[in-house]
Amino acid sequence: MSADTIVFDNVSKFYGEVLGVNRVSLELESGITGLVGPNGSGKTTLMNLITGLLRPTEGEIRILDLPNQPEALFSEIGYSTQYDSFPGGVTGYQFIYSFLRVHGYRHDQADQLTWRSLERVNMTEAAHRRAGGYSKGMRQRVRLAQAISHEPRVLVLDEPLNGLDPMARAEVSGVFQEFADSGGHVLISSHILHEVDMISDQVVFLSGGYVVAEGDVSGVRTDMEKDQPIQVHVRCDKPRLMAAKLFENDAVVEAILNDDLGGVLVRTRDASKFYLLLNDLVLEHGVAIESVSAADANVRAVYQYLIGSERESR
Repeated sequence: MSADTIVFDNVSKFYGEVLGVNRVSLELESGITGLVGPNGSGKTTLMNLITGLLRPTEGEIRILDLPNQPEALFSEIGYSTQYDSFPGGVTGYQFIYSFLRVHGYRHDQADQLTWRSLERVNMTEAAHRRAGGYSKGMRQRVRLAQAISHEPRVLVLDEPLNGLDPMARAEVSGVFQEFADSGGHVLISSHILHEVDMISDQVVFLSGGYVVAEGDVSGVRTDMEKDQPIQVHVRCDKPRLMAAKLFENDAVVEAILNDDLGGVLVRTRDASKFYLLLNDLVLEHGVAIESVSAADANVRAVYQYLIGSERESR
């Protein structure tokens, strides 16, 4: 095992008779990992296992090169839960500063780290306002500032994008990317799937406590090609001709004209063969192509396919 990986080795966690996660085996490299799944899929349990808040019922978890001790985990893991609550009357500055002091930092160290983390999330101007009066987006950013304040190597963030406006989401995503670019691990669970798509290096798909797939989205989608045809949207100047010619090839399952008659939605079980066919249409029939885009190579579509396939197999 590399000292820079997070490893789940056949990990299960049960709450009495209730399944949290079951037989999870993962090896996560540095970068941004998105955890995707509906409520009850096991995302929060997985995060609590990484942070040491839960111990596995079975199996083993290895976090980088850290010994399995609370002090070691705290020094290298930053965690922001999905729960939006603060001690009564505390300011944003106090929320972070007191956290650092409790864990042994001197006053000057805690003060410097607090201001540095607040600056990174653009919250210095509101630092001395009571957190209870913050907007939801501001509270999210202060909780993120606390998670990064002690400069950990692993960030575990449960629904960190909730409540953020588009500008704030872009700023926060920039913090994630900066952290990952420095060699850190960022694990994010989110229901904002298009954001997961944009920022994740790899995605873990969870359902009912099981990992149903993991890897980069395009790779997972390609692995599904035989079971679930890939959909490609082609905009061109001769959509009727294109649809007719595509139907003549056995690589194409379906070709549907757009409502505006400006393109074709193609379903194919052999993407490589389809793209070669597309080249032939351009060269032999003078089709002018405006754009070619995957219509379903995103987190939402892949997850829906995976869950549908899993349910059918049960």
